[in-house]
Amino acid sequence: MRRCDGAALVLVLWLVVLLTAVVGAFALTAKVEHLQGRMLGETAAAQEQARAGVEYALSRLQGAGGQPPWQPDGRRYRWRFDGRQVDLRIVDEAGKVDLNLADAALLEGLLQAVGSDPARARQLAGAIVDWRDRDELRQPVGGAESADYAAAGLPYGAKNLPFESHAELQRLLGMDAALYAQLAPLVTVFGGARPDPRFAPAPVLTAMGLDAALLLAQREAAAMTGGDGDRASAPAPGSGTYSIDSRVQLRGARQAVLQAVVRGGSSGVPGAAYTVVRWEQGTVSR
Repeated sequence: MRRCDGAALVLVLWLVVLLTAVVGAFALTAKVEHLQGRMLGETAAAQEQARAGVEYALSRLQGAGGQPPWQPDGRRYRWRFDGRQVDLRIVDEAGKVDLNLADAALLEGLLQAVGSDPARARQLAGAIVDWRDRDELRQPVGGAESADYAAAGLPYGAKNLPFESHAELQRLLGMDAALYAQLAPLVTVFGGARPDPRFAPAPVLTAMGLDAALLLAQREAAAMTGGDGDRASAPAPGSGTYSIDSRVQLRGARQAVLQAVVRGGSSGVPGAAYTVVRWEQGTVSR
């Protein structure tokens, strides 16, 4: 009888341990799922808040509500919405260097402005022109045509067609990730032959041979004083195509980010106030 009682006690203890482990695992799973659900919910809400930031930015470009219009020159604006701060930057695409229209001299100047040495800048500027032109004739100075890509062991050659997106720069012979990251905010395929200096960032102004420090200081002074006369209450004239960076802070160092290129005016969709040209959203860690 004592042996049977001891065996039963051991069995009961093992059952208790097993049940404890099962309950603990269930509790841990429930906690993880709860945290994941909360994180997903917060992220989804923040992404919608970032989208609201894009629409608010477009309205402020027009001086909505009798307020002074925001300027699409890359300065930072803050907006409080639904209990969260939305950080916004707007750049008129006319202030960027157009990869399909800029001449080799402007492209070379931009590459030098972001830190490339003259020889590399010359080669890459020529490669941009060779990528978009319709022939296999290499630029007199620098450049890269299909034979050069083949010699480098790449499975593709020069496109010989216009750029569809600045992302194509990543395929350019001689381009690397660090340089691309510097160039991406400064170039476009929606601009003109010459960037508009009213909206251009400092490296673009430098590439144009202008005094970037002076022009940026003038912009800042105009922003602090509200502009000149009636100009402060009028929408800033521009191309109507803007890149907008909208960010909402999440827990810790995470941010919900929406980066879009939009064109003012209806896209043909009822109720739409703008046309989406490019739309990228997600989360990043600062």
